[in-house]
Amino acid sequence: MLDEPTNHLDVEGILWLEKLLRMEPLAFLAVSHDRYFLENVANRIIELNRSYPAGVFDVHGNYSDFLERRDEALRGQARYQETLANRVRGEIEWLKRGPKARTRKSGARIQDAARLQAELASVSGRLATRTARIDFTASERRTKRLLVAEQIEKRFGSRTLFAGLSVTLSPGMRLGILGRNGSGKTTLLRVLAGEVPVDGGTIERADGLRVVYLDQHREQIDSRVTLRRALAPDGDQVVFGDRPLHVAAWARRFLFSAEQLDMPVARLSGGERARVAIARLMLRPADVLILDEPTNDLDIPTLEVLEESLLEFSGAVVLVTHDRFLLERVSTVVLALNGTGGAAVFADYRQWEVAQDRQPVVAERVGGAARAAAKAPSGLRCLSYAERREWEQMEATILAAEQVLDACRAAAHDPSVAADASALHERYTALHAAQDRVDRLYARWAELEAKQTPS
Repeated sequence: MLDEPTNHLDVEGILWLEKLLRMEPLAFLAVSHDRYFLENVANRIIELNRSYPAGVFDVHGNYSDFLERRDEALRGQARYQETLANRVRGEIEWLKRGPKARTRKSGARIQDAARLQAELASVSGRLATRTARIDFTASERRTKRLLVAEQIEKRFGSRTLFAGLSVTLSPGMRLGILGRNGSGKTTLLRVLAGEVPVDGGTIERADGLRVVYLDQHREQIDSRVTLRRALAPDGDQVVFGDRPLHVAAWARRFLFSAEQLDMPVARLSGGERARVAIARLMLRPADVLILDEPTNDLDIPTLEVLEESLLEFSGAVVLVTHDRFLLERVSTVVLALNGTGGAAVFADYRQWEVAQDRQPVVAERVGGAARAAAKAPSGLRCLSYAERREWEQMEATILAAEQVLDACRAAAHDPSVAADASALHERYTALHAAQDRVDRLYARWAELEAKQTPS
C-alpha cells in the first residue's frame, strides 16, 4: 500500500519505481496525484468524489482510460440534470396553476413534484464542484532580458554542482529544471533568486526586478500563526489586482471555510499548506516566478488550475518539479543537471526522456561490474581456454537471454491472464528468473573483461 510514493522522488527515481511496480507480481494499491505514474502503472483507478451518485467512480484501465470514461459519465450526469430540471419546471408550472380538484391523482403528482425537486437539488449539489482559483499577478514589465546568467559556477565544498552555465530569462519563457536529488536544482533556484552567491561567472538582473520564490519545504510560512494571519498578515483584508478583499473571501478562493481562519497553520494538511503558499505568492506582482516542487501535496484538480495559471503568466517561470505532466505541458525549455558540473538543454521533457533511453546502459552496467571485478587479486587476470571460449560467446549468450526476458515480460503483461492468479504467478516467476539470468551474465562478462586487464 503506497501513499503518494512519488513525493520527493526525482524523475529518475520515479522511472525506477514504475519499472519495479510493472514487474511486481503482487497486487498493490497506490494513492497518487502523479498522472504519468497512474498512466504507467495502474490497471484500475478509483476516484473518490462527491460528484458521483455513489461517491466513487471505478474504471478498469490506466489514467487515460479513466479520463475518457469519467468524461462520458459526467456528460451523462449533466444531460440527466438538464432533463430533470425541465421536468421540475413543468411540475412547478402545473402547481402554480392550482388545480381546483385536489384528487388522489393530483396529490400523487404533487408528491412526485416534491421528489423531483429534491432529486434535482441532490444532483446539482453533487455536480457543483469547487477548485482553488489560482492567478499569478505579472508586473507586465516590457524588458526582454529580465535576468542574464553568464558562465555561472557553484561549488559545495570540493564538489562542483554546475559550471559554465548560461541562462537568459525573458517574458514568456518557462524553464523546467531536471536532475537527480542532490544535483543542485534547488541551489540553482536560490542562485537565480539572489539568495545564494555564485562562485564564478556573473548574473545581471533588470533594474527593480521582482522575483517571487516558492521553496519546496514551505519554510516561508510560520506554522505558529493562524490561517487568518498567514493569508492576510497585515489585517483582515488583502489587495489582489488593485481590489481589496476580505480575508474570508480570499480564504474561500482557496477552499478554506470561515471556521478554519483561526486554526493554526501547524494543523493544516500538506495540501492545505501548499494552497496557503500559493495564495501568498499571488499577492506579490512578479517579473519572475521561481517555483521549487510546487505540486507537492496538491490534488489533481488544483494541479490542473496551477498549470493553466502558469501558462497564462506573462513573466518568466523557473520550475523544478517531479511532475512530468506539468513539466511537459508548461515548460518551453528543459535544463538537465547531472550533479557533477555538467548541464544539457532539451526542447521538452520527452526529448530528455528519449536521450535517457539512448544512453549506453549495457556499457554502464558492464563498466560498473568491471570496476568491482578489477579489485580481484592480480593472479586471476588471465583467462583459461574455457574462459576465453566463454568470453567469445558471451555477447551472443546475453542477446539470447535478453530475448527470453522480453518474451517473459510480454507474457507477464498479457491481459488474458490478468484474472488468473496461478498463471500470473507462474509467468512472473519466469520473468524474475529471466531477469536474474541476464544480470548474472552481465556480471560474468564484466568479470571476464576484468581478468584480461593488465595488472
